[in-house]
Amino acid sequence: MGGMQPASQPLPFYLSLYIHIVNSNSLQHLFKEQQRFLDYFFKNLNYEQVQAFTQLCLDTKGVIFFSGVGKSGFVAQKIAQTLVSTGTKAVFLSPTDALHGDIGIMGPKDILVLFSKSGATEELNRLAPCARARGAYLVGVSSLKSTNFRELCDMHVYLPLERELCPFDLAPVTSTAIQMLFGDTVAIALMQAKNLTREQYALNHPAGRIGKRLIFRVQDVMKKGEEIPLCREHDSIMDQLVELSIKGCGCLIVVDSYQRLLGTFTDGDLRRTLKSDREGIFHRTVGEACNRLPRSITANAMAVEAMQKMEAAPSPVTFLPVVDFKNVVIGLVTLHGLVSAGL
Repeated sequence: MGGMQPASQPLPFYLSLYIHIVNSNSLQHLFKEQQRFLDYFFKNLNYEQVQAFTQLCLDTKGVIFFSGVGKSGFVAQKIAQTLVSTGTKAVFLSPTDALHGDIGIMGPKDILVLFSKSGATEELNRLAPCARARGAYLVGVSSLKSTNFRELCDMHVYLPLERELCPFDLAPVTSTAIQMLFGDTVAIALMQAKNLTREQYALNHPAGRIGKRLIFRVQDVMKKGEEIPLCREHDSIMDQLVELSIKGCGCLIVVDSYQRLLGTFTDGDLRRTLKSDREGIFHRTVGEACNRLPRSITANAMAVEAMQKMEAAPSPVTFLPVVDFKNVVIGLVTLHGLVSAGL
């Protein structure tokens, strides 16, 4: 009994995963094959159809609805989002929800674009006549020339597909790639045709870094009122140490009786004065040690301009006084504030 060996047990599933190794040559071959299939799409695409579709989208006075099922549905949703972000009114419409009330949002000035590899998707074939009854213009986008879309829709766009990369020619991995290429390229064509500016694009992306750089102005991120560390030029340096510290800006803004900008005094100025004067610092005023030629900026300037001005030669700074047209200090913008705002 003691000499018997226990029966061998199968490897746990998570360990058996390590037996299968991706072959580098096979992986490269797959990418080359996918490239060849995409080349087939570009070489055989009917650009007259694409032109007609793009012009239709450009001329529409209504909304462009996109619909699809499964993977094509996800692609349709992504294309709709790309169009919206680049200045074209578009919405994804679930075919199932549309048939249960959501189609009520559609009107005679609208376009409905149906995405399907085969053009035979049951939900879309059921949706098409309902959308037509509401006066919408129908466009079918498929990878089969002989498709129901040719009869159901007012326009058919054929996306040439040699085959799927899937070894069984079943998983929609190439057909969805060309759908995405088609939709996103049309979106950029519309963006260019409408002459969308960087500022207009930024308005559609207010939370992103691009949007913030193109939208935020100094007045949106500056310190105001009691947050500004102000002092007079005749104030003693020692008397202003508390103000320099508690405001947390690393500086004092030196102003006259009308709050016009005279200069700036930084914690660096404090260290230099202490090093050179030692005990004499107790008798020095802020005005004697401050920078009389400080950089400043207006409240209406772009926030990104403030950052560029801070970083400019000959030596970078970490703050800028904000002044009005009379050189009166109305705020303070700091590098920390700009970074915190996402710039």
